[in-house]
Amino acid sequence: MMKNLLFVMLGGGFGSGFRYLVAMFVKRQTETSFPLATFIINISGSLLIGIILGHYSKDNNQNEQLKLLLATGFCGGFTTFSAFTAENLNLIQTNQTGTALIYIGFSLFVGIIAVWLGMMIGKI
Repeated sequence: MMKNLLFVMLGGGFGSGFRYLVAMFVKRQTETSFPLATFIINISGSLLIGIILGHYSKDNNQNEQLKLLLATGFCGGFTTFSAFTAENLNLIQTNQTGTALIYIGFSLFVGIIAVWLGMMIGKI
């Protein structure tokens, strides 16, 4: 358990650091009000977690610790959007499209409200 946690933490640290570097690079290269850096990070993180999960779904000799390092740790630190999209794809693939749509809608709606509420609390 502790060894797995260390792999997740190590990957998460590198993912967070890489997110910062990508965001700074994109912001220096572009001038736009569109959140391009976050968009690029979220989409590339989704692609990356898809590649990792696809690889592990076909390989019977799975290295669970490497999967934790890369998918849970690195991709989780790089963007939680990657886990969100992977979970929704799994729901759709298992014929739970309604649940996926509810999850997507509630996540966006409640997430926006939570940020607004947090900002209001933070101003007190």
